[in-house]
Amino acid sequence: MNVWRVALVWVICSLWAAEVTAQELTPRLYWPSPKGTMVLVTGYSYITGGSIFDRTIPISDANSRINMSILAYLQTIELLGRSSKLLVELPYTWGNTKGYVNEEPARRDFAGFGDIGFTMTVNLLGAPSLTLEDFLKLRAEPRPIIGASLKVVAPTGQYYDNRLINVGTNRWATRAQLGSIIPLKPTWLLEISASAWFFGDDDDFLPGKRVQDPIFAGQANIVKRFRPGLWASLDFTFFGGGRQTIGGGKLSDSQRNLKVGGTIVIPFRRRHAIKIGYANGAVTRYGSDFDQFLLTYQVLLN
Repeated sequence: MNVWRVALVWVICSLWAAEVTAQELTPRLYWPSPKGTMVLVTGYSYITGGSIFDRTIPISDANSRINMSILAYLQTIELLGRSSKLLVELPYTWGNTKGYVNEEPARRDFAGFGDIGFTMTVNLLGAPSLTLEDFLKLRAEPRPIIGASLKVVAPTGQYYDNRLINVGTNRWATRAQLGSIIPLKPTWLLEISASAWFFGDDDDFLPGKRVQDPIFAGQANIVKRFRPGLWASLDFTFFGGGRQTIGGGKLSDSQRNLKVGGTIVIPFRRRHAIKIGYANGAVTRYGSDFDQFLLTYQVLLN
């Protein structure tokens, strides 16, 4: 039973990363877990460099120091006989951003709750709803898995219509994703996925109504499992699109960026885990030149 508990914690460890952009590095998103698993997550992320937590803001030469804490809850459920997960995330963000707006210097200090997010993940092929015994068999002899996820971000965060930079975005956002896990060896996994973010309009944006095209992304993760619960990954994501229209005028701000990162997960005391991550905007076209450090603590409730 102790081995089972350790394994269960680490099935979930990579499902959340405190992220200030829409292009998340999420290794092991589609790795299943036994029905009824419940996990509580707290985390902290620090970002520095040419990034702002809402890159749709038309600010140039941005230099930010952004802190984010998050509280999240995940539960594994059965949906139409398939292994599925429901994740709820609530971030709190504080820090400052400096830059230029219309060639004028600007600075914004901010603090407040961000937008709440809900993610549903369903394994379509290779991972039906699992018992503990089924999960251990899958871990010993992994097989190809195909999954889909839908994330919805609701406009619940702090937002002031007389300020250019806000913690909340004042609009709905939805990400649809399709992904696959391909075992290379029993302890090596290749994960690939494709996704698209779709954005509602912000009618209260200070310079004028904000409309944004979808952002399309592809991601690859190479995962090495060392022992139950202990694993590491090398993560890549490429994303593009997202051109905006502000107040009726189209901007030349389409993104075409590559992000590279790494993740390690360390279990302790059977039910607990620490996740450490780093990401960097390796290739940048518009607003993604940054360093990000991530630390989360996760505990298995059931």
